Amino acid sequence: MDDAVVSHEVWTGEVRSLVWDGDDLLDPVGGWRRWSPDGKEHPRRRRGYGRAYDRAVTSPSGRWTVVYAERGTRGVLLDGRRVVREIRRDGHRAGQFDYPVCLGTLADGREVLVHCPERYARLEVEDVATGERLTTGERDPVGVFHSRPAVSPGGRWLVSAGWVWTPAGVAAVYDLPRALTDATVLDGRGVLTYWPMIDAEADSVCWLDGDRLAVATGAHGGEPDEDDEDDDLELGQHQLGVWSFPAGKWLYRHDLPGPIGTVLPCGESVLALYGHPRLFDIRTGELVAEWPELAMSRREGSYGANEPTPVAAVHPDGTRVALAVARGIAVIRVP
Repeated sequence: MDDAVVSHEVWTGEVRSLVWDGDDLLDPVGGWRRWSPDGKEHPRRRRGYGRAYDRAVTSPSGRWTVVYAERGTRGVLLDGRRVVREIRRDGHRAGQFDYPVCLGTLADGREVLVHCPERYARLEVEDVATGERLTTGERDPVGVFHSRPAVSPGGRWLVSAGWVWTPAGVAAVYDLPRALTDATVLDGRGVLTYWPMIDAEADSVCWLDGDRLAVATGAHGGEPDEDDEDDDLELGQHQLGVWSFPAGKWLYRHDLPGPIGTVLPCGESVLALYGHPRLFDIRTGELVAEWPELAMSRREGSYGANEPTPVAAVHPDGTRVALAVARGIAVIRVP
């Protein structure tokens, strides 16, 4: 744990979003505030987008950004700093779960906007440059409250880490190329869901690469003593699993010490942000490093109590993670 150090921490005031631009850090929601690696803040180019917006997602190329209200119904699509259009989501229970929106890249290089503009259960995929909707036709979605969508590197898969009514968190993964030819692919349970692959709530997920998905489960759901025959297929309560799509199975499943909240990919590890940052090896489940001096929100899942999602950004080279903390921004080096 000797390498578990804070490499830099600066006082900036409130930071509501973070994205890397080379080695600089930007806060799009805050009006594109910029900090250089030495912590110096550059002159701000524009005002922020208002208190209504508190989170942002950026496309892999860095060109497109959506600033939005995490528990609201509105967002704004930006091309660079220029406002392109407003986006909205279905207002049904919008104040109870995170806004479903992401930006990703298809296999052919087109960047897409994924969101739920009309129904909470109906994912739509749009060409972000043209606004063309790529998912068309008659639809009849199952009742998933989609949230925290993410396109896999390479554009093969789309995951939604939302919830279904009781409530219970789920991880639904869809074949994205198929969905672009038959949008009803997005209306079902997907190829990996809690039916029956996860025997507990899916609290959070992240793509490790184009073929592997990390899934962290919470404290609710699962009766392992009553369904031992499914133990080889399921994740239980408070476990970390890595699913391989080419292999069609869990590569790793490890017990966790408790909730780990939001997870971010860091090579062969995941950075968990519940309470404070902790780095877990996906192959062994071992706690590799932790930073207890950096207090983070105790956020679990996509729904329920409005504990804000931690603001964090992994550097493209995978060696550093920027975090919004009480004093401003901390940049940690991941071993």
